[in-house]
Amino acid sequence: MTHKGITAIPDSAFSHPSDTGRSRQEFSVSFAYDVIFTRDVFDPDNAALADAVEPTAGGRPAKLLFVVDAGVLSNRPGLGCDIETYVERHADRLVLAGNIEMITGGERVKNDHSDLGRLLRRIHDLGLDRHSYFVIVGGGALQDMAGYAAAIAHRGIRVVRVPTTVASQNDSGVGVKCGVNAFGIKNFLGAFAPPTAVINDFAFIETLPARERTAGISEAVKVALIRDAAFFEALERDAAKLAVFERDAMSSMIRRSAELHLEHIATGGDPFEMGSARPLDFGHWAAHKLEALSGHTLRHAEAVAVGVALDTRYSEEIGLLNGASTDRVVALLQAVGLPVWHDGLNTRSQASRCGDELAVLDGIEEFREHLGGNLSVTMLSGIGESVEIDEIDRHLAAKCIDWLEARSRSAHSQSKR
Repeated sequence: MTHKGITAIPDSAFSHPSDTGRSRQEFSVSFAYDVIFTRDVFDPDNAALADAVEPTAGGRPAKLLFVVDAGVLSNRPGLGCDIETYVERHADRLVLAGNIEMITGGERVKNDHSDLGRLLRRIHDLGLDRHSYFVIVGGGALQDMAGYAAAIAHRGIRVVRVPTTVASQNDSGVGVKCGVNAFGIKNFLGAFAPPTAVINDFAFIETLPARERTAGISEAVKVALIRDAAFFEALERDAAKLAVFERDAMSSMIRRSAELHLEHIATGGDPFEMGSARPLDFGHWAAHKLEALSGHTLRHAEAVAVGVALDTRYSEEIGLLNGASTDRVVALLQAVGLPVWHDGLNTRSQASRCGDELAVLDGIEEFREHLGGNLSVTMLSGIGESVEIDEIDRHLAAKCIDWLEARSRSAHSQSKR
């Protein structure tokens, strides 16, 4: 007989000490969170944040600990005061748990775990609990690290994400993952922890340096390539506007990219990545390795652009994609100002698992380990169409790298004429 997902073992099954049995537990948990597109989230008249937070038992205001990227504070010196004023205006629902935590973002924050330890100590010292909130204001790396601290403290403190970069607003900030790097492996430590809410405030994008605004466009190109040909065509049409960060083109790009990432998480059948196929990681096997080979001077989203170009060419090399489509992809990446080449791709290493060869190719095996031992890599069968393959030929991948270098050198020489 069964009851509430538990398969019961009859009493008679245990009539002898040597008898064995089994109970199978099955249950499902539903997750829901809002992704809110707004402007000036800390304007006291903007209720988006206050509405996203639930009061504690008995109706007491919820405790909020703000974790803010130091770079964001540098670009907006009055932000700390704005946050304090906002909480004071909504004192019936919100209360500051402590001073704003200012942390320098970027990949360093995921490699050096001192800030992770610092946040965990603050959670303890401030008496935060599972009904308290982290409000994380910053880019993807800070969202990852601080989100991981929230996920492992008390087995989960609530999180409201306020992503402040293009890449985090259109991709990582709206997803369900968090984590830090360890042992030289990207996101070796991490968790699946859906946020309570995500608030995309486009005003933060306008304060970013040009390089940061450009970099995040790569994630929009990536998701368009694997899910939506019409979106890819829209990016082609708007390429000149995106290259100069025209407001409407940028906001449309961010919103559609975020929607497609959310759609994949909700409908792809594997939101917590229990299987091996990860279409949203198109271009990432090389990108993760290339980040490390560049000494993290290459932004994650810039490395993704290079990885997307590489895997697009590889898709053509193995007969899945036509050359015209490859040319369109590389042309779009270059038109919006993204790199399709980095000299780290030519780094050779005697320590490579296959001898003296391109070190980036070790990213294949590292990606396999990250997937759980079975390699499943997304490739393109058309613009907006993807397939999974279970092996990457190192010789062909090296050939594609040579092609990318030649293409990049040619474009560079032409731009100087």
